[in-house]
Amino acid sequence: VDNRGGLPATMDTQPENKEAKQQEEATSTTTTTTVDSSNAPQLTLEERYSLVRSVGEECIQDDELLALLKAKPHPRCYDGFEPSGRMHIAQGILKSINVNKLTKAGCTFTFWVADWFALLNNKLDGDLKKIQNTGKYMIEVWKACGMNMDNVEFLWSSEHISSKGSEYWLRVMDIARRFKLPRVKRCAQIMGRNDEEELYASQIFYPCMQCADVFYLKADICQLGMDQRKVNMLAREYCDEIKQKFKPVILSHYMLPGLKEGQEKMSKSDPESAIFMEDTTEDVRIKIKKAYCPPGIVEKNPCLAYVRHVVFGRNDSLTINREEKNGGDKTYTSYEELEKDYVAQALHPGDLKLALTKALNEMIEPVRKHFATNTEAKKLLEQVKKYRITR
Repeated sequence: VDNRGGLPATMDTQPENKEAKQQEEATSTTTTTTVDSSNAPQLTLEERYSLVRSVGEECIQDDELLALLKAKPHPRCYDGFEPSGRMHIAQGILKSINVNKLTKAGCTFTFWVADWFALLNNKLDGDLKKIQNTGKYMIEVWKACGMNMDNVEFLWSSEHISSKGSEYWLRVMDIARRFKLPRVKRCAQIMGRNDEEELYASQIFYPCMQCADVFYLKADICQLGMDQRKVNMLAREYCDEIKQKFKPVILSHYMLPGLKEGQEKMSKSDPESAIFMEDTTEDVRIKIKKAYCPPGIVEKNPCLAYVRHVVFGRNDSLTINREEKNGGDKTYTSYEELEKDYVAQALHPGDLKLALTKALNEMIEPVRKHFATNTEAKKLLEQVKKYRITR
């Protein structure tokens, strides 16, 4: 037990019953991240908490997060991703914003490259080679889009599960035998499915494996999207089952909507629903021009969502350029100030879209250059663009 505040050195504590202790012994190997001591937190506890908490639309639980940060200078965060096609701006820019906040607060961040999970979920026609090429492409995007790679690591699920199968599969089996099928099926949302669908048997394995990932990676914080909430809650329920006192904190980030009216999230299978990380300047201009953006309306307005979470997530200001007869140029230094003008219809959707287009193009320009000049990255992108996106 960590003696700095009563929390464990890792969240994977020794269960109190004999059966769980045997399970623990079978899964005792820790995946380590080298922490750069030069990036040790220079912030106060309150500053660290505020920075970490700003990443999540929801946190379960806030008091546990504060206690964790008090006890551990370098908590481990994790997110898993299926390599399933081109990367859109939520996975790229928004994720880099969140990771940079977390590492600034002293956290380490593990990306779990879920290639076997994409295979289980029939992504890219279940072709593992295509899935792994796509995973490599996604890592190239993150390296180029402004993510601080200090204290960030990428681990491939296929490599770890293959090399440490006795550790991993015992955990998966233990989770599977403790929860009934309806509870597991409730997690179908994590795969882009719903629990009413007729699922393949592989898609029943999937939630049990993702739950096991949390413990295999010794994650203190599950930092995934709101759409992954149900399986993260399963991990906390599993802690109750094995009488593990300290549970992983769930820090669920906001899900950017699609650009079309009524789209709750972006879709890789609908190229017009999202800005992709290597879209041309003209692609971005056309997509934003067509995007749903009703005058004076904030709710379910994707352009305002992009401004709030992406533009002001990365930048301190946004300048609207317009003719004097339309109000002249104006620089906003907060999203709230911009939203107020938009609701009052002192800011026209057309002017907002022009500023948003400029800001997004500036953010993804380094990615475009990387894929244009780096031979390996360019080859990966060419391959990924040819792959058929499957649901």
